Amino acid sequence: MEPRPEHDSDFPRPHCCPCCDHATEPAGGFTRRTFLGGAAAVGSIALSGLTWSRLAAAEAEVLQPAKRRSIQVKPILVYSTYKPVEQRSWRSWGGIQTQEDADAEVKRIQGELKQLEAKADFPVEFLPISAVKNSAEMKGHADVEKADVLLVYAAAGDLNAFPQLGKDCIFFLRHKSGPLYLHYEIISPRFLRQHTDRLVVEGIDDEDVVVDSLDEIVWRLRSLCGLRNTLGTKILAIGGPNAWAQPKGVVPALVQEKWKLDIQTVTYEELGKLIEAARADEKAVALAERRAAEYLKTEGTKLETDRKFVAPCFLLDDVFRRLMAEAGCRAITINGCMGTIMPIAQTTACLTLSTLNDDGYLAFCESDFVVIPSGLLLAGISGLPVFLNDPTYPHDGVITLAHCTAPRKLDGKSVEPAQIMTHFESDYGAAPKVNMRKGQVVTNIAPDFKAERWLGLSAEIVDHPLLPICRSQIDVRFKAPADLVAERMPGFHWMTGYGDYLREVGYALKRIPIAWENLG
Repeated sequence: MEPRPEHDSDFPRPHCCPCCDHATEPAGGFTRRTFLGGAAAVGSIALSGLTWSRLAAAEAEVLQPAKRRSIQVKPILVYSTYKPVEQRSWRSWGGIQTQEDADAEVKRIQGELKQLEAKADFPVEFLPISAVKNSAEMKGHADVEKADVLLVYAAAGDLNAFPQLGKDCIFFLRHKSGPLYLHYEIISPRFLRQHTDRLVVEGIDDEDVVVDSLDEIVWRLRSLCGLRNTLGTKILAIGGPNAWAQPKGVVPALVQEKWKLDIQTVTYEELGKLIEAARADEKAVALAERRAAEYLKTEGTKLETDRKFVAPCFLLDDVFRRLMAEAGCRAITINGCMGTIMPIAQTTACLTLSTLNDDGYLAFCESDFVVIPSGLLLAGISGLPVFLNDPTYPHDGVITLAHCTAPRKLDGKSVEPAQIMTHFESDYGAAPKVNMRKGQVVTNIAPDFKAERWLGLSAEIVDHPLLPICRSQIDVRFKAPADLVAERMPGFHWMTGYGDYLREVGYALKRIPIAWENLG
C-alpha cells in the first residue's frame, strides 16, 4: 500500500467504503468530533446510561451462540361432508365425504406434521390442528392470533376468510398423497381468481399453493422463518446507521419503513468508555486473552499479524455481546470501521465481527443499511453466517468478492482455514483471510439503493486467491451471461452465504414488497 504523506489532507483515503467520502466525511477530513456530532440518524434510538459494571454483571449465556426465533405454524383442515339426495348431484369432487373420512385425514396430517418437523433445518413449532368446514370459523381463534403462518389443508369448503386473517398462508392440496381434495380442481378459478381471468386475492398467489410434496412446504416455511426473523429486527448501530455513498439518513429511514427495523444507536464516545472500563477489568482481560489463545489454536489458523492485535478483538467481542444482551437483540453493525474504531479498540473490528457471526450473531461492518436487510434475511432463512462483501466486475463467468470480516463457520459447523492478517487498507489490526471451500455453491444477493429491486445469483467458489484487496476473497463462477450480470447488478455491497436459497429469498421478498430478479 502506498504510504500516506504526513499532513497531506488532499491525499486520497485508501478504503473500500466510499460512503465516508459522501455522507459522513467532511471535505477536509474525517474527525472524531464531526462523527460524534452526526452519529444519531432520524428514526434511530440512542442507548444511553451504559456502564461496564452493568454489562459485566449479565454473565448468563452472554458468550453462548445466538439462536433464531421459531416460526409458529397453524395447521387447518377445511373440509365438507355430504348426504345422498335422490336424483341430484349431492357431492363434490374429493375423497373426503364423511366425518369419518375427515377424522382419518386429521390423523394423516398429524403424522405428516411430524415428518415436516423432522425435515425442517430451521426452528418451527406446529400448533394443534383445527378441522373446520368454513374458513370463517377461524376468525378470532387464539391459535390464529399466535401463528406466523397458516398451513391450510384445502380439502373442500369456503377459503375466502383466510386472506382477511392477516397471516401468511400456504395451501396444501392432495392429488396422490392421500384422498383427493376438491380444491385440487377449483382453488385457482374459484379462490385465487374469484371467477375471473386474473389473480384477485391480495397477498396470496400461485406460489402459495403446494400439491402433495412435503418438501415444497418445507422450503416455503424456511423462507417465512427467515422473514419472521428479519421483520422488526432490533440492531445496534455503533456510531449510527449509514448507507454506502447515499445521502445521510435516507436509506436507514427507508429500511425502517420496509423492514420495520428497530435501530438502536450507541455512540463511539460511549463505546470508548465501555472499552476503557473493560480494559481495567482484570477478569474481562483474562477472558479475552484466554479466548484469543484458544482461537489461535484452532486447526487451520495461521497468525500473520502481531499477536497484540488479537486479544483486543476478543475484548471488543465481549463488549459487543454484552451490549446486544443489554438491548435484547442479536444484531450489530459498525459505522466508521475504516478508522474511527481503531484508536478506541486498539485493533480493528474485522476479527471481532467474524467471531460474532460464527456464533450466530448478525454482525456487519460499515453500517450499510442498503445491504444489511439482505444479510438479516439470508441468515434468517439459512441459519448460517453470511459474508458482506465488495463485488468486482463480472467477466468470463467469474466475479471476485472480498471483504475483511468473513465468518469461518460458513456451513454452521466446520471451521474453514484462515490466515489472521492485518486489515488490508490500514495494514493494522487483525482480519481473517478465510479460505472458503472450493466447489461450494453460494447464494449471492445484490440489493439496490432504493429497496425496490434485488438481484440474486447462484455461483460456485472456484478460488480463494491472495490479491492486494480485502483479506477474505473468493472467485465465484456463475452460469448467467457476464454482461447480463454487469448490466443488472444494482447497489454496491453484496451478501453471500453457503447453499442455494434463491427461491426462499424471492418468496419472502414479495411480501415486503421488493422485486426479485433471479439470475439463477
